Amino acid sequence: MLYLLYNEGYSASAGDSLGRMDLAVEAMRLTELLLQLQPHAETMGLLALMLLQESRRDARCSEDGELILLPDQDRSLWKQDDIRRGASLVRGALLRGPVGVYTIQAAIAAVHAESPNAAATDWAEIVGLYDVLMGLSPSPIIALNRAVALGMRDGPAVGLLHVDGILRSGELHSYHLLHAARADFLRQLGERDAALAAYKQALRLVEQTTARRFLAGRVAELESA
Repeated sequence: MLYLLYNEGYSASAGDSLGRMDLAVEAMRLTELLLQLQPHAETMGLLALMLLQESRRDARCSEDGELILLPDQDRSLWKQDDIRRGASLVRGALLRGPVGVYTIQAAIAAVHAESPNAAATDWAEIVGLYDVLMGLSPSPIIALNRAVALGMRDGPAVGLLHVDGILRSGELHSYHLLHAARADFLRQLGERDAALAAYKQALRLVEQTTARRFLAGRVAELESA
């Protein structure tokens, strides 16, 4: 429940705001209390995940409220205190064990957070962590995230191959982020018309206003190309 509460606070499922700070703060406060009561590895991992995600909040939107994807964020805006504590909790959780899904997700977030720039991101390590995560808790969402990581490591053609495999399974047909990921790989491959169609499908499915504006911008960009 704390994980779900924080997720809604960090990335709202619908509405005008990208997230709800009040929900995120409350989720973190309650997780801090839980860690005092139950200093288990997964509680450490969950708090680490929240801290590492929260460290990027100020860089996720421009001054006029437009979405900024992780590779394009100004990393000088990331909160280094949150990153240091989150990374320390990850290391502690991995040493203490047993390792669970929150700790592995936090480890993935730590790789991003500790990379000095987007180009330096260790995508091989991230793919390996997603492999572990799939072993612990296989799901189509994790498979999609792994497919994106594979695309970053091995190129857009490989990423598209894996995303298309998930799409054919039908499990995420109505999930806008699958179509957005597919559109981005197609755009990188120069497949303009297919990318445009995929972005439009993502736009039809998205319910969050900031994400909708971002996707509408990608559609307009391709239509004018």
